[in-house]
Amino acid sequence: MAKQPMLKFVELERQMPEKREAKVRSNDFKEIYAEFAAERAAEQSSRCSQCGVPYCQSHCPLHNNIPDWLNLTATGRLREAYELSQATNTFPEICGRICPQDRLCEGNCVIEQSGHGTVTIGSVEKYITDTAWENGWVEPPKPLEERPESVGIIGAGPGGLAAADMLRRAGVQVTVYDRYDRAGGLMTYGIPGFKLEKDVVMRRNKQLEDGGVTFRLDCNVGEHISFEEIRQAHGAVIIATGVYKTRELQAPGVGAKGIVKAIDFLTASNRKSFGDTVPEFEDGTLNAEGKNVVVIGGGDTAMDCVRTSIRQGAKSVKCLYRRDRANMPGSQREVANAEEEGVEFVWLSAPKGFVGEKAVEGVMVQKMRLGAPDASGRQSPEIIEGADYIEKADLVIQALGFEPEDLPKLWGQPELQVTRWGTVKADFLTHETPMEDVYAVGDIQRGASLVVWAIRDGREAAEAILNKFDAARAVAAE
Repeated sequence: MAKQPMLKFVELERQMPEKREAKVRSNDFKEIYAEFAAERAAEQSSRCSQCGVPYCQSHCPLHNNIPDWLNLTATGRLREAYELSQATNTFPEICGRICPQDRLCEGNCVIEQSGHGTVTIGSVEKYITDTAWENGWVEPPKPLEERPESVGIIGAGPGGLAAADMLRRAGVQVTVYDRYDRAGGLMTYGIPGFKLEKDVVMRRNKQLEDGGVTFRLDCNVGEHISFEEIRQAHGAVIIATGVYKTRELQAPGVGAKGIVKAIDFLTASNRKSFGDTVPEFEDGTLNAEGKNVVVIGGGDTAMDCVRTSIRQGAKSVKCLYRRDRANMPGSQREVANAEEEGVEFVWLSAPKGFVGEKAVEGVMVQKMRLGAPDASGRQSPEIIEGADYIEKADLVIQALGFEPEDLPKLWGQPELQVTRWGTVKADFLTHETPMEDVYAVGDIQRGASLVVWAIRDGREAAEAILNKFDAARAVAAE
């Protein structure tokens, strides 16, 4: 009788890939986790209970076939595991690295709920596709036929690239327009290398280019080319710009030198990792070396900033967040990593203003307590009167989230409808906007969110466009 390859969660404990020591990893921007060895990946995959109702799958925005590719990994059928993973996820090795699994698939694992420790889904997902790259199983899109229809995609982030991949595999002619000199969006310039090394993103960009996707980089819509020109050149247009406008504090002294935006700080750091010349880094404006750094915010961007500051050689790094640890929006795994690396979290604290004459010298901090729940169900922070103090700071990084740019104004398109939050109004199934053959995906439609949601949106929009093209073909053939 064949030995049962799965359901080994009782006899095998949860185990993550080896994590580099904090003192070592905090000196470079390499990823902090090692790769699983083949034997260990199979072993951890075999812990899956193969649920009749897989909550890991239902809580994944892409509804990845997680139990099935865990089974295939446990039984050594890695190429099939990769093909199954790739069937629902355009970039599984990227999601395996940066998805907050503790809030999504792993956080809803049935054996985690039963006290046995979740299956290490993200690490196995990363292992499967990294193995596929090493063995040459990952190939550029090779359409069975070339189609005459073309699609223009504005934005080379995860949503735009996911749509480009799916459309190109169907034979559609695809052109991607992006304001930056490298494709990838926040995967390239926003997320630090210790979470996502840049060659992982660059090889995907090359794969798409080798598959026939045309990239027009350093191309700012509204400046180098008009939105109307793009519409005229293509049968459909996908808006996938992301959201890059920083939410800024409104407080006394906020305009002082030394108070910077998270996106500027992270972009400068990532450009340095590419070997680019970055004047704002060289002159110290966007460089934490030797400084007392205060990061304001509690999301994943704030975690990226504090951990980047440590690696740049900051004298001290503190993170101010107005709620407590249990109520912060960022990944708890990232908080733990930051603490290991020397970041100090100052909970229940909010900035009241800034002090300093020629440049920032400190943050006026007001202490908070949690009161009644707000509309979201989270307890609202309340000011504790008379508990203010000054936190010393040479560099303050605002990581309070992002908002949409005013695209109708920037692009001279007043008919492009937006919501009251400034996001582009579009159907949440097809992603088509009220403008015919214009679609919107990712953060510019749903607001600042996760890479995995952008991938889902991009794939859904591509499917809707293909259905519309096929319907038009059918009508023309009658």
